Amino acid sequence: MEMLFGSALAVYNALVQLGKQPEVVVPEYPQLFAFLPNADKMQKEGTKQVYDLAIALDSSDIKRLNGFASYFEQAKTTVNIDHHSVNSMFADHNFVNPDSPACCQILILVLEYIGVTITKEIGSCLVTGIITDTGGFKYAGTSKETFEFISFLLSIGVNVADIYRRVLEKQSKGHFALSKIVMDRLELLEDGKIAFTYITKQDEQEAKAQNGDQSGLVDIGRSIEGVEVSILLSEKEEGLYKGSLRSNDYVNVSDACIMFNGGGHPRAAGCQIHASLEEAKEKILHEVKKHLK
Repeated sequence: MEMLFGSALAVYNALVQLGKQPEVVVPEYPQLFAFLPNADKMQKEGTKQVYDLAIALDSSDIKRLNGFASYFEQAKTTVNIDHHSVNSMFADHNFVNPDSPACCQILILVLEYIGVTITKEIGSCLVTGIITDTGGFKYAGTSKETFEFISFLLSIGVNVADIYRRVLEKQSKGHFALSKIVMDRLELLEDGKIAFTYITKQDEQEAKAQNGDQSGLVDIGRSIEGVEVSILLSEKEEGLYKGSLRSNDYVNVSDACIMFNGGGHPRAAGCQIHASLEEAKEKILHEVKKHLK
Protein backbone atom coordinates (compact mmCIF):
# COMPACT_ATOMS: atom_id res chain seq x y z
CA MET A 1 0.00 0.00 0.00
CA GLU A 2 2.89 2.36 0.75
CA MET A 3 3.80 2.36 -2.95
CA LEU A 4 0.44 3.87 -3.87
CA PHE A 5 0.91 7.31 -2.37
CA GLY A 6 3.87 8.38 -4.48
CA SER A 7 2.22 7.34 -7.73
CA ALA A 8 -1.18 8.81 -6.79
CA LEU A 9 0.27 12.21 -5.93
CA ALA A 10 2.56 12.20 -8.97
CA VAL A 11 -0.51 11.79 -11.21
CA TYR A 12 -2.49 14.36 -9.21
CA ASN A 13 0.23 17.01 -9.57
CA ALA A 14 0.69 16.15 -13.25
CA LEU A 15 -3.02 16.58 -14.01
CA VAL A 16 -3.09 19.91 -12.19
CA GLN A 17 -0.18 21.00 -14.39
CA LEU A 18 -2.27 20.08 -17.43
CA GLY A 19 -5.09 22.32 -16.22
CA LYS A 20 -7.38 19.55 -14.99
CA GLN A 21 -9.33 19.39 -11.74
CA PRO A 22 -8.47 15.92 -10.41
CA GLU A 23 -9.45 14.26 -7.17
CA VAL A 24 -7.12 11.78 -5.54
CA VAL A 25 -9.18 9.24 -3.61
CA VAL A 26 -7.18 6.89 -1.39
CA PRO A 27 -7.61 5.10 1.95
CA GLU A 28 -6.30 6.83 5.05
CA TYR A 29 -2.65 7.55 4.50
CA PRO A 30 0.23 7.49 6.99
CA GLN A 31 1.53 10.86 8.15
CA LEU A 32 4.85 9.54 6.89
CA PHE A 33 3.85 10.81 3.44
CA ALA A 34 2.50 14.20 4.53
CA PHE A 35 5.66 15.91 3.25
CA LEU A 36 4.79 15.16 -0.39
CA PRO A 37 3.46 18.02 -2.54
CA ASN A 38 -0.34 18.29 -2.26
CA ALA A 39 -0.57 15.34 0.16
CA ASP A 40 -3.31 17.31 1.92
CA LYS A 41 -5.45 16.96 -1.21
CA MET A 42 -5.86 13.20 -0.72
CA GLN A 43 -9.47 12.45 0.24
CA LYS A 44 -11.26 9.41 1.59
CA GLU A 45 -14.29 9.73 -0.71
CA GLY A 46 -14.98 11.13 -4.15
CA THR A 47 -17.37 14.02 -4.69
CA LYS A 48 -19.00 12.74 -7.90
CA GLN A 49 -21.08 9.76 -8.85
CA VAL A 50 -19.70 9.60 -12.39
CA TYR A 51 -16.22 10.80 -13.38
CA ASP A 52 -15.07 11.53 -16.92
CA LEU A 53 -11.87 9.60 -16.24
CA ALA A 54 -10.78 7.21 -13.49
CA ILE A 55 -7.15 6.10 -13.15
CA ALA A 56 -6.16 3.06 -11.08
CA LEU A 57 -2.53 2.91 -9.99
CA ASP A 58 -0.44 -0.01 -8.77
CA SER A 59 -3.49 -2.32 -8.59
CA SER A 60 -3.56 -5.70 -10.30
CA ASP A 61 -7.33 -6.17 -10.18
CA ILE A 62 -10.41 -4.03 -9.71
CA LYS A 63 -11.08 -5.89 -6.46
CA ARG A 64 -7.90 -4.30 -5.05
CA LEU A 65 -9.69 -0.95 -5.24
CA ASN A 66 -12.00 -2.18 -2.48
CA GLY A 67 -14.67 0.44 -1.72
CA PHE A 68 -13.42 2.69 -4.49
CA ALA A 69 -14.23 0.22 -7.28
CA SER A 70 -17.63 1.85 -7.82
CA TYR A 71 -16.00 5.12 -8.91
CA PHE A 72 -13.94 3.18 -11.41
CA GLU A 73 -16.79 1.06 -12.75
CA GLN A 74 -19.06 4.06 -13.33
CA ALA A 75 -16.45 6.34 -14.93
CA LYS A 76 -16.84 7.18 -18.62
CA THR A 77 -13.24 6.16 -19.37
CA THR A 78 -10.85 4.10 -17.27
CA VAL A 79 -7.07 3.76 -17.21
CA ASN A 80 -4.99 1.16 -15.39
CA ILE A 81 -1.24 1.77 -14.81
CA ASP A 82 0.52 -1.08 -13.06
CA HIS A 83 3.47 -3.46 -12.94
CA HIS A 84 2.03 -6.63 -11.39
CA SER A 85 2.48 -9.75 -13.52
CA VAL A 86 -1.02 -10.97 -12.56
CA ASN A 87 -2.79 -7.79 -13.73
CA SER A 88 -6.26 -8.61 -15.10
CA MET A 89 -6.29 -5.70 -17.61
CA PHE A 90 -9.52 -4.40 -16.11
CA ALA A 91 -9.59 -0.89 -17.65
CA ASP A 92 -10.43 0.58 -21.04
CA HIS A 93 -6.76 1.48 -21.44
CA ASN A 94 -4.09 -0.62 -19.70
CA PHE A 95 -0.46 0.43 -19.31
CA VAL A 96 1.05 -2.62 -17.62
CA ASN A 97 4.73 -3.58 -17.60
CA PRO A 98 5.51 -6.49 -15.28
CA ASP A 99 9.22 -6.03 -15.96
CA SER A 100 9.16 -2.64 -14.26
CA PRO A 101 10.19 -2.74 -10.59
CA ALA A 102 7.94 0.21 -9.73
CA CYS A 103 4.68 1.71 -10.90
CA CYS A 104 6.30 5.15 -10.77
CA GLN A 105 8.98 4.00 -13.19
CA ILE A 106 6.20 3.41 -15.74
CA LEU A 107 4.59 6.71 -14.79
CA ILE A 108 7.67 8.73 -15.75
CA LEU A 109 7.33 7.52 -19.33
CA VAL A 110 3.54 7.91 -19.40
CA LEU A 111 3.63 11.47 -18.04
CA GLU A 112 6.35 12.56 -20.45
CA TYR A 113 4.40 11.03 -23.34
CA ILE A 114 1.30 13.11 -22.58
CA GLY A 115 3.33 16.30 -22.33
CA VAL A 116 3.83 16.68 -18.60
CA THR A 117 7.00 18.45 -17.48
CA ILE A 118 8.59 16.43 -14.67
CA THR A 119 9.09 19.11 -12.03
CA LYS A 120 10.85 18.81 -8.69
CA GLU A 121 7.44 18.39 -7.01
CA ILE A 122 6.28 15.62 -9.34
CA GLY A 123 9.75 14.07 -9.19
CA SER A 124 9.61 13.92 -5.39
CA CYS A 125 6.41 11.87 -5.64
CA LEU A 126 7.93 9.60 -8.30
CA VAL A 127 11.07 8.98 -6.23
CA THR A 128 8.91 8.10 -3.22
CA GLY A 129 7.04 5.49 -5.26
CA ILE A 130 10.23 4.03 -6.71
CA ILE A 131 11.92 3.82 -3.31
CA THR A 132 8.96 2.12 -1.63
CA ASP A 133 8.26 -0.25 -4.55
CA THR A 134 11.89 -1.38 -4.80
CA GLY A 135 12.46 -1.57 -1.05
CA GLY A 136 15.14 1.09 -1.30
CA PHE A 137 16.59 -0.39 -4.52
CA LYS A 138 17.22 -3.77 -2.89
CA TYR A 139 14.63 -5.93 -4.67
CA ALA A 140 15.82 -8.09 -7.55
CA GLY A 141 13.68 -6.27 -10.13
CA THR A 142 15.59 -3.01 -9.67
CA SER A 143 17.08 -2.25 -13.08
CA LYS A 144 19.65 -0.09 -14.82
CA GLU A 145 16.77 2.11 -15.97
CA THR A 146 15.74 2.61 -12.33
CA PHE A 147 19.02 4.32 -11.55
CA GLU A 148 18.92 6.27 -14.82
CA PHE A 149 15.55 7.67 -13.75
CA ILE A 150 16.91 8.44 -10.27
CA SER A 151 19.87 10.22 -11.87
CA PHE A 152 17.49 12.33 -13.95
CA LEU A 153 15.38 13.19 -10.90
CA LEU A 154 18.51 14.19 -8.99
CA SER A 155 19.44 16.47 -11.87
CA ILE A 156 16.19 18.45 -11.51
CA GLY A 157 16.71 18.99 -7.80
CA VAL A 158 14.86 16.11 -6.15
CA ASN A 159 16.42 15.37 -2.74
CA VAL A 160 16.57 11.59 -3.05
CA ALA A 161 18.60 11.09 0.14
CA ASP A 162 16.10 13.04 2.25
CA ILE A 163 13.12 11.16 0.79
CA TYR A 164 14.88 7.81 1.33
CA ARG A 165 15.44 8.69 4.98
CA ARG A 166 11.85 9.85 5.46
CA VAL A 167 10.14 6.79 3.98
CA LEU A 168 12.54 3.96 4.90
CA GLU A 169 14.69 4.94 7.87
CA LYS A 170 12.55 7.22 10.01
CA GLN A 171 10.08 5.33 12.20
CA SER A 172 7.29 6.36 14.48
CA LYS A 173 7.03 5.28 18.10
CA GLY A 174 4.11 3.06 17.11
CA HIS A 175 6.18 1.30 14.46
CA PHE A 176 9.03 0.80 16.93
CA ALA A 177 6.65 -0.72 19.50
CA LEU A 178 5.16 -3.09 16.92
CA SER A 179 8.65 -4.08 15.79
CA LYS A 180 9.47 -5.28 19.29
CA ILE A 181 6.26 -7.35 19.41
CA VAL A 182 6.97 -8.87 15.99
CA MET A 183 10.51 -9.85 17.01
CA ASP A 184 9.42 -11.31 20.35
CA ARG A 185 6.89 -13.58 18.60
CA LEU A 186 8.98 -14.52 15.60
CA GLU A 187 9.31 -18.27 14.96
CA LEU A 188 11.80 -19.95 12.63
CA LEU A 189 10.21 -22.97 10.95
CA GLU A 190 11.15 -25.57 8.34
CA ASP A 191 14.82 -25.65 9.32
CA GLY A 192 14.92 -21.88 9.45
CA LYS A 193 13.60 -21.34 5.91
CA ILE A 194 10.37 -19.71 7.10
CA ALA A 195 10.06 -16.82 9.56
CA PHE A 196 6.55 -16.43 10.99
CA THR A 197 5.10 -13.78 13.27
CA TYR A 198 1.87 -11.88 13.88
CA ILE A 199 0.23 -8.83 15.43
CA THR A 200 -3.31 -8.30 16.69
CA LYS A 201 -5.65 -5.34 16.90
CA GLN A 202 -4.97 -5.25 20.63
CA ASP A 203 -1.24 -5.00 19.93
CA GLU A 204 -1.87 -1.99 17.69
CA GLN A 205 -4.03 -0.32 20.34
CA GLU A 206 -1.45 -0.86 23.09
CA ALA A 207 1.32 0.41 20.81
CA LYS A 208 -0.83 3.43 19.89
CA ALA A 209 -0.06 2.54 16.29
CA GLN A 210 -1.31 4.72 13.46
CA ASN A 211 -2.14 3.88 9.87
CA GLY A 212 1.10 2.88 8.16
CA ASP A 213 2.97 1.77 11.28
CA GLN A 214 2.93 -1.84 10.05
CA SER A 215 5.03 -0.92 7.04
CA GLY A 216 8.22 -2.96 6.78
CA LEU A 217 7.50 -5.28 9.72
CA VAL A 218 7.47 -8.37 7.50
CA ASP A 219 11.04 -7.58 6.40
CA ILE A 220 12.33 -8.24 9.92
CA GLY A 221 12.01 -11.99 9.35
CA ARG A 222 13.40 -11.88 5.84
CA SER A 223 16.63 -10.28 7.07
CA ILE A 224 17.53 -13.35 9.14
CA GLU A 225 20.23 -15.57 7.68
CA GLY A 226 18.82 -18.72 6.07
CA VAL A 227 15.24 -17.43 5.83
CA GLU A 228 13.67 -17.79 2.39
CA VAL A 229 10.10 -16.68 3.22
CA SER A 230 8.96 -14.23 5.88
CA ILE A 231 5.27 -14.23 6.88
CA LEU A 232 3.44 -11.60 8.91
CA LEU A 233 -0.22 -12.05 9.84
CA SER A 234 -1.95 -8.90 11.04
CA GLU A 235 -5.49 -8.93 12.43
CA LYS A 236 -7.87 -6.66 10.52
CA GLU A 237 -10.98 -7.65 12.45
CA GLU A 238 -12.16 -10.68 14.38
CA GLY A 239 -11.75 -13.70 12.13
CA LEU A 240 -9.90 -11.83 9.36
CA TYR A 241 -6.12 -11.64 8.94
CA LYS A 242 -4.00 -9.91 6.36
CA GLY A 243 -1.02 -11.94 5.24
CA SER A 244 2.15 -10.14 4.13
CA LEU A 245 4.77 -12.36 2.52
CA ARG A 246 8.33 -11.67 1.40
CA SER A 247 10.91 -14.03 -0.08
CA ASN A 248 14.63 -13.80 -0.77
CA ASP A 249 15.79 -16.04 -3.60
CA TYR A 250 13.43 -18.48 -5.27
CA VAL A 251 9.94 -18.74 -3.75
CA ASN A 252 7.24 -16.90 -5.71
CA VAL A 253 5.10 -15.69 -2.82
CA SER A 254 2.53 -14.28 -5.25
CA ASP A 255 1.70 -17.86 -6.24
CA ALA A 256 1.08 -18.71 -2.59
CA CYS A 257 -1.11 -15.65 -2.05
CA ILE A 258 -3.20 -16.30 -5.17
CA MET A 259 -4.59 -19.34 -3.35
CA PHE A 260 -6.26 -16.88 -0.96
CA ASN A 261 -7.44 -14.46 -3.68
CA GLY A 262 -4.38 -12.31 -3.10
CA GLY A 263 -1.29 -11.70 -5.18
CA GLY A 264 1.49 -9.26 -5.88
CA HIS A 265 5.06 -9.75 -6.99
CA PRO A 266 7.29 -12.85 -6.93
CA ARG A 267 9.20 -11.57 -3.88
CA ALA A 268 6.50 -9.46 -2.23
CA ALA A 269 2.80 -10.30 -2.03
CA GLY A 270 -0.23 -10.22 0.21
CA CYS A 271 -3.62 -11.79 0.86
CA GLN A 272 -6.49 -11.94 3.32
CA ILE A 273 -7.59 -15.05 5.18
CA HIS A 274 -10.95 -15.43 6.91
CA ALA A 275 -10.03 -17.64 9.86
CA SER A 276 -8.83 -17.64 13.44
CA LEU A 277 -5.15 -16.87 14.02
CA GLU A 278 -4.18 -20.52 14.38
CA GLU A 279 -6.19 -21.52 11.31
CA ALA A 280 -4.75 -18.67 9.25
CA LYS A 281 -1.24 -19.63 10.34
CA GLU A 282 -1.81 -23.27 9.41
CA LYS A 283 -3.27 -22.38 6.00
CA ILE A 284 -0.57 -19.95 4.94
CA LEU A 285 2.25 -22.19 6.17
CA HIS A 286 0.77 -25.16 4.34
CA GLU A 287 0.76 -23.21 1.09
CA VAL A 288 4.23 -21.74 1.50
CA LYS A 289 5.81 -25.10 2.32
CA LYS A 290 4.80 -26.38 -1.12
CA HIS A 291 7.21 -23.89 -2.69
CA LEU A 292 10.27 -24.60 -0.55
CA LYS A 293 13.20 -26.61 -1.86
